[in-house]
Amino acid sequence: MANKRDFWNREYRRPTHLELSDEPAEDLIKFCRFLERDSGRALMNVTTRALDIGCGNGRNLLYLAHSFGMRGLGYDISSEAVAQATAQRAALGIAPERVEFQVRDLRSPIPLPDASCTIVLDMMASHILKKDERDALMYEVLRVLRPGGWLFFKTFLLDDDANAARMLRDHPGPEPGMYIHPEIGHAEYVATAATLRAQYEDFFTVRKLEKSYKHRRVDGSPWKRRTISLYLQKTT
Repeated sequence: MANKRDFWNREYRRPTHLELSDEPAEDLIKFCRFLERDSGRALMNVTTRALDIGCGNGRNLLYLAHSFGMRGLGYDISSEAVAQATAQRAALGIAPERVEFQVRDLRSPIPLPDASCTIVLDMMASHILKKDERDALMYEVLRVLRPGGWLFFKTFLLDDDANAARMLRDHPGPEPGMYIHPEIGHAEYVATAATLRAQYEDFFTVRKLEKSYKHRRVDGSPWKRRTISLYLQKTT
């Protein structure tokens, strides 16, 4: 992933592809509201450990720490992203022993004990992996999640996304469902809702599935890429 690391380091220094923000993602805020409605603050407090896979500049993990007092680990392949996350942690006055950021390949084992996390975030991160790598990461997430813990998963959605269908047709990638992004030159995986259900239902209860809809202009032509978010609760 060396070329990916170089690309994302450049992107975090001077964004041309990302729309960077220090604010937490709206999708994560909605997920947190769901958890509060579901179980109050039982899972949203200082005893909770969260893991953010592909943490970027740390905005989502730092939101959990700042708003709910959670402890956490975030990792990303970009050293520049991790440096920005570390600086923002200091600006918020969050102690390093409460939230740690590491430069780490997504294909590496997660450096946490079994059943040590209550919440795991995979938000637009694992789609850069091939199938065997995505499967291995899922099993690592299962290992570190405690029974009843939650995975908040967000990725690109193929269903009714003309842009994704075009890229699969015109820029085929190394595996089915993957394309080579024509602008950044890297392979990305785009899933269907049915494929994701089949992948996760043996291990998680799908508590909520939400698809984005603002992906077409008024005239019906393609506009933004479509995404899907799943609220997944570990069943065993």
